[in-house]
Amino acid sequence: MDENSLTSDPTTWKGSNFVSVKQLTPSGLQLLFSVSRSMKSLVRTSGGDARLSPHVLANVFYEASTRTSCSFQAAMLRLGGKVLCVNESSSSVKKGETLGDTIRCLECYADVTVLRHPVKGSAAEAAGATVKPVINAGDGVGEHPSQALLDTFTIEDEFSETGGLKGKTVVLLGDLKHGRTVHSLAKLIARSGIDGVTLRYCSPDILRMPEDVKEEVEKYGIKQEEFTDLKSALNGADCLYVTRVQKERFENEEDYEKVKDIYIVDNEVMKAAPSGCIVMHPLPRVGEIKEEVDQDPRAAYFRQMENGMFVRMALLALVLGKSGK
Repeated sequence: MDENSLTSDPTTWKGSNFVSVKQLTPSGLQLLFSVSRSMKSLVRTSGGDARLSPHVLANVFYEASTRTSCSFQAAMLRLGGKVLCVNESSSSVKKGETLGDTIRCLECYADVTVLRHPVKGSAAEAAGATVKPVINAGDGVGEHPSQALLDTFTIEDEFSETGGLKGKTVVLLGDLKHGRTVHSLAKLIARSGIDGVTLRYCSPDILRMPEDVKEEVEKYGIKQEEFTDLKSALNGADCLYVTRVQKERFENEEDYEKVKDIYIVDNEVMKAAPSGCIVMHPLPRVGEIKEEVDQDPRAAYFRQMENGMFVRMALLALVLGKSGK
């Protein structure tokens, strides 16, 4: 994986793997956003087109997924492509096949592979075993780079009339230790080249943002603040990004029980939040945002999910050389 390899030149994307936000330059991010906006307009006006009609996507998921898996499938289908779906129960990994062999075999049938795997570093391993592009759809507690793209795009879109992400204060709430979505989002915001952003990390002490992520963000001069009290973290905030406490990542269930309900976003919290503060969540939620909040116009998480399809349409078009740019 080459850092800063994906730029505003579309040829740098064609045939490339996408396993980490570290590959993006600020100009490359803006290209991705430009293509994403084009995809949004395309879907709104005609539903899609056939630019990827000769191509096949291998959608390989070794962990449960609804949104990421379905949005990649929908993205490929809306651009005229076809999809092969593979999960742990249907793959030869049950027979002892290595990840590298599985990916090598699938590239015989497909033009691009999307991989979700429970082990950190697995996407980079798969990318090293193939010639055709691999897109990281989440590798354990490592990264979830396409989620970071759609999250950053959503913030830009929600605040399009007030400068986008520039100058905004973003609160990352919940399980910051295990949450690959917040790891990737913090790194991407730092690398974006967008000025004046403040990142606030709000979590219990045992779920704090990892030091390596904070050190990466610090390199870019982004202001970082840490909180345990949600009300304090929300003071002057523009975006509240909520994450669930991930039971499956805990070795000790007793530790999970202590923190699982420590932050609940409900109408009372929303009353205390700034009037323009949007709420985002990568979903699924398991009680950390009450359904009553769905009626609040500041609840952006379902708009966020739709943006995921537009961003992944753009990502697939770029790596397959059909972005139109």
